[in-house]
Amino acid sequence: MKGRHRPMDTDWWRTAVIYQIYPRSFADSGGDGIGDLAGITGRLDHLVDLGVDAVWISPFYRSPMRDFGYDVSDHRAVDPLFGDLDDFRRLLGEAHRRGLRVLVDLVPNHTSSDHPWFQESAEGRDSARRDWYVWRDPAPGGGPPNNWLSVFGGGPAWTFDERSGQYYLHSFLPSMPDLNWRNPAVEQAMFDVVRFWLDLGVDGFRVDCAHFVMKDPLLRDNPPAAQGAQAMHRPYGAYDEQVHVHDKGHADVHAVYRRLRALLDSYTGGSSRIAIGEVHVFDWEEWAGYYGAELDELHIPFNFGLLRAKWDAAEVTELVRAVEQALPPGAWPNWVVGNHDEPRVASRLGAAQARVAMLLTLTLRGTPTLYYGDELGLPDAHVPPHLAQDPWARTAAGLGLGRDPQRSPMLWHNAPNAGFTADTATPWLPLAADPATHSVAAQWDRPGSMLLFTRSALHLRRSLPALHRGDQRLLDALPDGVVGYVRYAGRTAALVLLNLTGSEIRVSRKVLDGLRGFEELLGHVLHTVLSTVDRPAGRVEWPLLLRGNEGLVLVPPAAADGSATGGSGAVEAAEDGG
Repeated sequence: MKGRHRPMDTDWWRTAVIYQIYPRSFADSGGDGIGDLAGITGRLDHLVDLGVDAVWISPFYRSPMRDFGYDVSDHRAVDPLFGDLDDFRRLLGEAHRRGLRVLVDLVPNHTSSDHPWFQESAEGRDSARRDWYVWRDPAPGGGPPNNWLSVFGGGPAWTFDERSGQYYLHSFLPSMPDLNWRNPAVEQAMFDVVRFWLDLGVDGFRVDCAHFVMKDPLLRDNPPAAQGAQAMHRPYGAYDEQVHVHDKGHADVHAVYRRLRALLDSYTGGSSRIAIGEVHVFDWEEWAGYYGAELDELHIPFNFGLLRAKWDAAEVTELVRAVEQALPPGAWPNWVVGNHDEPRVASRLGAAQARVAMLLTLTLRGTPTLYYGDELGLPDAHVPPHLAQDPWARTAAGLGLGRDPQRSPMLWHNAPNAGFTADTATPWLPLAADPATHSVAAQWDRPGSMLLFTRSALHLRRSLPALHRGDQRLLDALPDGVVGYVRYAGRTAALVLLNLTGSEIRVSRKVLDGLRGFEELLGHVLHTVLSTVDRPAGRVEWPLLLRGNEGLVLVPPAAADGSATGGSGAVEAAEDGG
């Protein structure tokens, strides 16, 4: 393991690559078939060698695990499944020693019904913590107070409490009651949780369901969706039959994040503590509002556009354009192609286009987030019904919403359980692929492997300022099926061309003719430094024949010198992080 310089700059997150770990599935040190914090610590060198900069760890807090940790019963304790606080401290210290920053989940919208706060709140209408959650009388004619629906299953988002004669609100499972963020005591308590983890030394938070925390104070009914609108994107059943304008995303949420940002900014030491918000908003002007007009809210509201976009060059290009145009002045974009809630990219797009998607994510302007296992091209696992774990699959039967397939264990080497857990243990979910072909050990130095390609792409990104901090110009008039853009910083530039089809496409150098001011930066001779297929490094000839499923990074000769090592564009890593 090589140590890396950890620059103490206030905007480190702009040039960083973030790697998400689902802790149940990364590495099991205890032999019980469930991943844990010590397992993560033991595999940190993989992240250093890969070339990422920060790790985001999904929830590991004490929880009854009805939603696998997103139902928190103690925000300041590690669930025994994953270890204890000392295990987390060791993980944090070892990560920092290697130059890796650590982000943890903050789950502000709800708690577990087992949380002491809710237990006290449910004691009766006169409880001191009654108003910490959203309790309401039945509607005048009986039944729930309004028509709001649960994301999980699409049933009412209200559960009746026989003892008090009132309903409580839960946007997800009935065992996950929503906190009432209009009560200042709730904000103070949750901000104290933030301080607890900041004082331990974490570098920031991924904020779960960030746009849910403020609802319409009048609890008005949601209007019905336009006919057929629920079929436009991924179907959520009855939940999609409404326009969710009152049960989340109220304008008052922005004041909450301004106060959170002020808290994060109060922690000095030369390196900013950051907040990345899970914001499932696809109106880009509304989404961009979570940066704050003065860039004083979330550092990054996650951009999930690539998870919903049709894998079509025209649509992807228009998405990139729309996101860039919506950004407030000075805001920094970000890109996501996979996470623990979505089918894996290799299953959505196929193995060949998964490489193209990886190159797109790592070369677009912005901060990329990678999902564990995508560097191996892991597909979704086959999880038979009798092994299903996800509560969403059980509450939304027949809708195909189970998230188990994308949460399968990481594959480390060729062994019965792929090195994820002891050979004699039973992993909590089935493996997704054959470790003889898809494990880290199998792909480490195998020419053409997804891991070798991903490592090369990350090292190239680190070594070229144009790719990790540069500006961007989209190319127009490209052949159908091709996405293209120029990244540039100072006097350096790189041209990225991505074939989103399986067919060969001829690209003329005339596509660069409209790029005023780039003639000197790009010159007339360009060299390949990275390709998703087996294209040798070196000078390209125009017209350029892009092979099916090929993505290319091209640079002027001076930038190529000392970077390309041949083959499929493997490059040398910059030891100081570029």
